[in-house]
Amino acid sequence: MAKMTVIYKTPKDTAFFEKHYYEVHIPLAKKLPGIIKYEVSNGSVLSLTGHSDVYLVANLYFESIEVMMESFKSDIGQQCAVDRRILANDDEVQIYVYDVKNT
Repeated sequence: MAKMTVIYKTPKDTAFFEKHYYEVHIPLAKKLPGIIKYEVSNGSVLSLTGHSDVYLVANLYFESIEVMMESFKSDIGQQCAVDRRILANDDEVQIYVYDVKNT
């Protein structure tokens, strides 16, 4: 299974972020071909290692990295990438893509 973790810093306009993220971005991302699961943090995100200014964490799950990469090449995937930039520029977000395994 493959996972994408998206970490958003606190936005300048939290009301705009919340409205756009939940009403536009999530419904769009849930249309990604091959997406299995989409989850977001609920409430405060606390760091045990001293990191600060984390507003929201999202995790998207796909069958494999290859499926995920193909998904983001699709029209919906491209729309998601453009829409994410409405929410946060590259300095305001961290995105990680990786395989996961159960241990």
